[in-house]
Amino acid sequence: MLFSGVTFLYYFLPAALALCLAAPRRWKNAALLACSVVFYAWGAPAYLPLLAAETLVAFGAGLLIGRHRGTGKAKLFAALAIGLLVGALALFKYADFFIKAVNSLLAPGADSGPVPLISLALPLGISFYTFQLLSYLFDVYRGKTRAQGNLVTFAAYAFLYAQILSGPIVRYDSIAGDLARRKQTLPDFAAGAQRFVLGLAKKALLANAFADLCAAYTGGTERSALFAWLYIAGYTLRIYYDFSGYSDMAIGLGRMMGFRFPENFDYPYAARSVTEFWRRWHMTLGAWFRDYVYIPLGGNRVSPAKRIRNILAVWALTGLWHGASWNFVLWGLYFALVMTLEKAFLLRALKKLPGLVSHLYTLLVLVFSWCLFDSPTLAGALSRAGELVGAGGIAAAGAWSRYYLSSYAFLFTIGILGATPLPKRLMESLENALARHHSKAGAVALSLARPAALAALLIISSAYAVDGSFNPFIYFRF
Repeated sequence: MLFSGVTFLYYFLPAALALCLAAPRRWKNAALLACSVVFYAWGAPAYLPLLAAETLVAFGAGLLIGRHRGTGKAKLFAALAIGLLVGALALFKYADFFIKAVNSLLAPGADSGPVPLISLALPLGISFYTFQLLSYLFDVYRGKTRAQGNLVTFAAYAFLYAQILSGPIVRYDSIAGDLARRKQTLPDFAAGAQRFVLGLAKKALLANAFADLCAAYTGGTERSALFAWLYIAGYTLRIYYDFSGYSDMAIGLGRMMGFRFPENFDYPYAARSVTEFWRRWHMTLGAWFRDYVYIPLGGNRVSPAKRIRNILAVWALTGLWHGASWNFVLWGLYFALVMTLEKAFLLRALKKLPGLVSHLYTLLVLVFSWCLFDSPTLAGALSRAGELVGAGGIAAAGAWSRYYLSSYAFLFTIGILGATPLPKRLMESLENALARHHSKAGAVALSLARPAALAALLIISSAYAVDGSFNPFIYFRF
């Protein structure tokens, strides 16, 4: 069930919000859990028992760790539960990847090897909900949060439909208070609905349109340097609007239900270094690896050699988290190299350069990273990167690339501006100006224009969702 689909927008969501609103305080988590189970079962009923089993493992282990905190038993229970959760993730997501690697060593060049593939389908949201459950176990073990003793409350957290499939990665301690005593207020509902509609528009009107451009390129319509640049620029904007759109919708849904989820994006393409970019992009995943991998390994408080080791570990795992292929491993190591160089000397050099230069450097690094990220094979990634510089004697431009350039010029303009803080700053400036001049007419006009614009966005986005082809969120596959 897609957030941008008619079934969710006009059937499931109104029913879920009404049920959670009408439920008495003591039954709110049970109502939320019921809605979340229906939501997950709608798309992946076969893997509902897996999610339930992992939830029970984390719940039971949390109680045992809390009961025996500070003893060897706590460490044992934590290790067993973490091993089970990581083992399940490895089985479903990485088993075939490692089997293929072994087969390539045992039978190099052969189409198949002596070890048969498992070929398990990837459960929806497994990377996200596994990391959430792991963060809960880590925090209970460290004494950062108390173990939840109510199974329904904990399951409501684990199954929470608003963000189970593609994040943000919500830590238990950040919403423990909301689970216990949240209120659904009209201001929160209005703010959440606004955030949700903006996220829906990002997905339906921008991300999906850029996806069509990318599909035209990957479909072999034309091979030219201009088309390669249109593709990679389109993909750069597509993945941002697709993923940040989902995050906006998830955060908005949470707000409507009385939850405050952490932010996941902060205008990442406005960054002036790759280090800054990763502080702004998928912020909850970056914070997860920082707190549970990088800092426990010593963080920055170690020798330069160990710091490089820590960076390599984090980024190799980040690449693998995104997908079980060598492309994603190399994508992670690519960023490990760039981040290492920035920590060593590049950041100091970038600070001395004009902002435009450091910004262009960052975008150029990201452009080549998205070639790796989106290509099914390493050879394909290298081919696409080569086409950006005209390798292989391809034409500079062709009829199709010129057509798409003119057709998408307006959309690129909107996409680029929307990826910056400029629209938000303009709106804030307008509101401040009206407040300074005590303009009641202007304030009334603005208060009426905002819901009217949101209603129009909802209608138009819904129409595009109905009329368009099936186009799931990119991060659903992770």
